[in-house]
Amino acid sequence: RAILTDPRLLILDEATSAVDNETEREIQAALDNLVQGRTTIAIAHRLSTLRNADRIVVMEHGAIVEIGKHDDLLARGGVYTRLHQAQLAVMR
Repeated sequence: RAILTDPRLLILDEATSAVDNETEREIQAALDNLVQGRTTIAIAHRLSTLRNADRIVVMEHGAIVEIGKHDDLLARGGVYTRLHQAQLAVMR
């Protein structure tokens, strides 16, 4: 419904939290086109949802602890890396 109004700001709160991995990929592919030309804030626990984001803000205990792109955050070895590794372990 939000997309139908063509908003300049789009907020996605756990848009893929209740779907399987294949459906998540399909939703993500559709969103990749829809977010072009607009500011999008995506709130997600599934880090794969955020992989292509221009900027990822990592919060822990209500505080911002890291900001960066996916690859940069992984290289830092901080909270984002720990979360990413935990999610990969669950998928195996």
